[in-house]
Amino acid sequence: MVIDMSYVVEEHPEGQMIRRTTIMKPATFNALNSELAVKILEELGKKSQCAMDIARKLKQHEQKIYYHIRRLEKANIVKLLRREERVGGLAKIYEVTHPYISMKLYEGEHIADVKSRPKEIEFFKSFIKNGKFDGLIVVGSPDPHGKYGAQASDGSAAIDLALLLGSFLQKVSPNYKLDTEVRENDLRNNLIIVGGPKANILIDRININLPIYFDTKNEFNIVSSFTKSVYSEDNVGIIVKMKSPFAKDKEIILLSGKRFKGTKSAILGLMKYLKRIEDGNRFDEGIARVVHGIDIDSDGTIDDVEFLE
Repeated sequence: MVIDMSYVVEEHPEGQMIRRTTIMKPATFNALNSELAVKILEELGKKSQCAMDIARKLKQHEQKIYYHIRRLEKANIVKLLRREERVGGLAKIYEVTHPYISMKLYEGEHIADVKSRPKEIEFFKSFIKNGKFDGLIVVGSPDPHGKYGAQASDGSAAIDLALLLGSFLQKVSPNYKLDTEVRENDLRNNLIIVGGPKANILIDRININLPIYFDTKNEFNIVSSFTKSVYSEDNVGIIVKMKSPFAKDKEIILLSGKRFKGTKSAILGLMKYLKRIEDGNRFDEGIARVVHGIDIDSDGTIDDVEFLE
């Protein structure tokens, strides 16, 4: 049995380094008791490939390579990435599950006051480099602007977002702009876009790319391309993490709603339930969730959310 606990934390003088890992029990570790198995892992570590490719490079019989790949796959050290058409049939392309492997001997003592939050840090992986925020936060201008002449009131909700991001950073510097200040070269950054579709003009530019989008012809209702559901309530927000349509290898995180309550709900959902965000709708390496803000203590303020999808 293999138990994948996901992360290993390494302490360095300059700070912590958190990496994905496959955690194994001793019974499965015999998958690595062969020099050939280790060589296969070295080849897969260079790039994903099939057994035939590896057999040619290592000058070994293909069936022998397959034997070890099956054992490594059973131990969760490698995984099937895709099937690829080759002459004569389909080839199975494999990759290494994680570059780190940890052995679990038994249920030992754990550190209760651990500082790291690996799942949360992984979510913001593209946005945090060497302890510094690598991106731009874009909030709507409070002045009338754009084709709707709207005034944004969502900026204050971004303060909570900034506090969340700050907890992961070692170095802090100004990293935000109003939507009216954003220029084309700014779009080549990782972007966190906060606000409603009328008050943040950047959302209007990416709306066509969103898997959960705003219907600009019908009161800016939220429409899900996954479930075809339509959400019209003011306190419904969307959380989207996706590849940037403006720059290769960059990402966008969108926290938005029809109005302020929806945007606040999206930010609250990200802050309170970040570990759950990745369990929902997935598309092209992206994530999209819909949350509904609720007022648990009936004081007129949204203080929790429920996931609608």
